[in-house]
Amino acid sequence: MKKFASLILLGTLALAACSGEAATESTQKEFPVKVATIEKATVRQDFEFTGNIEPLVKNFISSAAAQRIEKIYVEIGSRVKKGQLLVEMENLNYAQAKIQIENLKLDLSRIEALYRAGGVAEQQYDQLKTQVSISEKSLANLDKNTKLLSPIDGIVVQKNFFDGDLATGQPILVVMQMQPVKILISISEEFFPQVKVGTPAEISLDIYPDKKFNGKVMLIHPTVDATTRTFVAEVRIDNPSLLIRPGMFARAKVNFGEKERVVVPDKAVIKQSGTNDKYVYTLDGDVVTYTKIELGRRIGSIYEVISGIEAGDKVVVAGQSALSDKITVKVTESGLDLTK
Repeated sequence: MKKFASLILLGTLALAACSGEAATESTQKEFPVKVATIEKATVRQDFEFTGNIEPLVKNFISSAAAQRIEKIYVEIGSRVKKGQLLVEMENLNYAQAKIQIENLKLDLSRIEALYRAGGVAEQQYDQLKTQVSISEKSLANLDKNTKLLSPIDGIVVQKNFFDGDLATGQPILVVMQMQPVKILISISEEFFPQVKVGTPAEISLDIYPDKKFNGKVMLIHPTVDATTRTFVAEVRIDNPSLLIRPGMFARAKVNFGEKERVVVPDKAVIKQSGTNDKYVYTLDGDVVTYTKIELGRRIGSIYEVISGIEAGDKVVVAGQSALSDKITVKVTESGLDLTK
């Protein structure tokens, strides 16, 4: 019996020794990795903004008072010139006023002849002359309210009435100027000192994937939104062929020069499943740490780093799939080019 117990004890000790060796081997296992050193790089500050194309000018063509429409001379889609007659309103008073002023002018010519001959007092002559002048201005106002002209070169985009309708409550026509067009973009306040009138912008539209359009900042709003910390700039886009139309979705890329930034290669970045968190494995000696980082823009194969790592830190760029926090690794290659 004692002999049997001794055999069991020896077996147990042997098993424990084997387990210890296995544990030691597991603990001492090194995982091969490739690393790169984090550094600073000069990065172009290209930022993209989105928005909808707007007409440069949008005019509502309306009568000064509720009047019946005599005739509308254009249709939706008509291209019009500044000063072109668009709508003529019915105005019964206009014809009557025109006859009255013609009669006044005849009276004035007769009075003027008598005045020069000394047969009429100067005061009477001046009164009639003033009356004619006032009547001419009144007639001009009636004519203006009767004949509605286009204030811009543009395109008719809306027509709300037809000939014979009583125009009330809304504009008769809407005319838009589409050469040039514009897009309003909201820019971070950090770039406020850099944005000037004339700053170029590259415009792209999804509907024209192979085309780029040139734009320029032509107006900068003078205040910054206290909530979003942004300000608005108006970018105008030359549009001679009228390919770009109001309502189209557009992207405007603006360059704000170059800045030195800490960058990390995209192949070092691990996206945490189920969240938007980003991590890298940083190397200290031969031990890696699972480190959370905050990233900025992606430029090609690198990211700008906002926080979490600094220039000089070493990060794993290959072999991450076998790693976990605080394990020992074996570096097989280092000093890799961050941009590849």
